[in-house]
Amino acid sequence: MSVKNIAYLTSRYPAISHTFILHEIHSLQQLGVEIRAASINAPDRSHSELTQLEQQQAATTFYIKPAGIWGALRAHTAILFSQPKAYLRGLGYALRLGKLDLGKLLYNFFYFVEAVMLGHWMQQQQLKHLHVHFGTEVATVGLFAKQIFPITLSLTIHGPDEFYNVKAYYLAEKIRAADFICCISHYARSQLMILSEPNHWEKFEVSRLGVDASTFIPRTVAPAAEVLEIICVGRLVPVKGQFILLQAVQNLLQQGYQLRLRFVGDGPSRALLQQTVNAQNLAQQVIFEGAVNHERILALYAKADIFALASFAEGLPVVLMEAMIMQIPCVTTQITGIPELIGAGEGVLVAASDVAGLTAALAKLLDDATLRENMGKLGREKVLEQYDLKNNVTKLAQIFERRLAALEKTA
Repeated sequence: MSVKNIAYLTSRYPAISHTFILHEIHSLQQLGVEIRAASINAPDRSHSELTQLEQQQAATTFYIKPAGIWGALRAHTAILFSQPKAYLRGLGYALRLGKLDLGKLLYNFFYFVEAVMLGHWMQQQQLKHLHVHFGTEVATVGLFAKQIFPITLSLTIHGPDEFYNVKAYYLAEKIRAADFICCISHYARSQLMILSEPNHWEKFEVSRLGVDASTFIPRTVAPAAEVLEIICVGRLVPVKGQFILLQAVQNLLQQGYQLRLRFVGDGPSRALLQQTVNAQNLAQQVIFEGAVNHERILALYAKADIFALASFAEGLPVVLMEAMIMQIPCVTTQITGIPELIGAGEGVLVAASDVAGLTAALAKLLDDATLRENMGKLGREKVLEQYDLKNNVTKLAQIFERRLAALEKTA
């Protein structure tokens, strides 16, 4: 693969909640794509807590905020004196977008500071193209960098956060400035179409995420246990709908079902969830695992009977792909891009916030071991067909190769 000089910018790298970015970058590098990672923030764990792959990636990643004020001064001094017109053009652009809003002006100035540091590093590394995951604040840094430096820009848009704060994230401006955009689902692509004129639609590529089939292997289906396990993986935040799932589990327990629910992940909702569990005397039936490493999540998946995710809003959750490829039947909500992943027989979709519907869907699977097994097999087949990491990263590499070659011809 003859793709060179790409910088990958993320908000935090590595991050336990975004391991798919880690695997995407590593897989691209294995294909021969020359990528250097940059991150606004330091990793979310200490060096000793990182996996070997994460440590290797962190060792070569440029960290913007940890570079500190001296790193910022060096970069800004170098660019201000070597490229004064470009520097002032970028600063003016950032301030114009902030308009008369003092808060926006202040944040845009900070993003401008980071953009100069990023661009200065790219110049030093001879990186000509910038790719940014997510269209949120981190992409604003990329947007400002393109106003200052002679680089090309692409984004991976996940949703749905970007679509709820279109003006705050300058999403329309990012669509116009980007040379191409990878959308993780047709749903994400459709939302960008709403925000742009048809002459920009050619920029939008559907580039699915994926999971490693060699790592997430089918679990061994044991004879039905007396207590069945439901697992929910994700940050403990209101948007993930964990309180809805907890209500459904309470209903099932009241109906006499013998089951155990495991919440895997951490976040601001944990304290209130635990208070609710304790108040209902459900500490034996509802387990909080906290944030876990890769080995632990594989072990938890291996003994799960059902995967449940009651989210109100999502992009397209990789955790669903992980569960499906391990042949765990999934119950989740019929929102955003999820119906593209889970079709008829491949899982159960319910309306977001529908406690009764979620209770009934879980009960149907709890009652029928054959249904669970068949649904798990169909789910795995779907992921292998359309969401295999190796295949989809190869397609992403081809997108980079084709798009960057076209940009070079028109430069």
